[in-house]
Amino acid sequence: MNRRRRIYEGKAKILYEGPEPGTLIQHFKDDATAFNNKKHEVIDGKGVLNNRISEFIFTALNDLGIQTHFIKRINMREQLIKECEIIPLEVIVRNVAAGSISKRLGVEEGTQLPRSVIEFCYKNDSLDDPLVSEEHITAFGWASPQEIDDIMALAIRINDFLSGMFRAVGIRLVDFKIECGRYFEGDTMRVILADEISPDSCRLWDIESNDKLDKDRFRREMGGLIEAYQDVAKRLGIMIENTPERKGSGPVLVK
Repeated sequence: MNRRRRIYEGKAKILYEGPEPGTLIQHFKDDATAFNNKKHEVIDGKGVLNNRISEFIFTALNDLGIQTHFIKRINMREQLIKECEIIPLEVIVRNVAAGSISKRLGVEEGTQLPRSVIEFCYKNDSLDDPLVSEEHITAFGWASPQEIDDIMALAIRINDFLSGMFRAVGIRLVDFKIECGRYFEGDTMRVILADEISPDSCRLWDIESNDKLDKDRFRREMGGLIEAYQDVAKRLGIMIENTPERKGSGPVLVK
């Protein structure tokens, strides 16, 4: 087998050249990072869980008519995706105060926000992904005013869907981060959802206990990250409890 050409490697994923023009293979690593890679560990199985959870969510979004880069899952760690031009912005949708917004604005963590808040960060690790305004985005040409409108409309639709989906399985969607890309088909360009949606990119709290089921368990040295991600996958129906005939006692991924 010929060695695949690596296109890009990030903190948690690798992109390889795809089998057809206009496609890429997205590989999920087991690396856990926080604070722009200042904190880093390898946690066995994390990439598999993120791949499956992200597949589940992107498939549902595609079914709803929300355009994404996801085509299909190839194996336990890889997805076939559409090649797109990533817009250099992290788009954060906040429903509940947590993390940096609590620190910046002095709002107690866990406070329900009066309405969902959309924030933009310039995607640049060397600058620690600084918070930017729409003025910055248009002034520096990172996205046009129309693209900003498209991104915000996309973010609102995704938030509505995710909030309901997670609420139905007893999880509170505190906030989440997405990335978007420009997808070209002939002379047509549209903004689509890219990257991933998983417990790595969301804050997810149990509705009853407020237990954290996301990467904050790693950021805050709480432990139990894999168990938390497994809990999310199990609630979404991606994992099932082992039957008595199977070896082991933990849940297994549904193929």
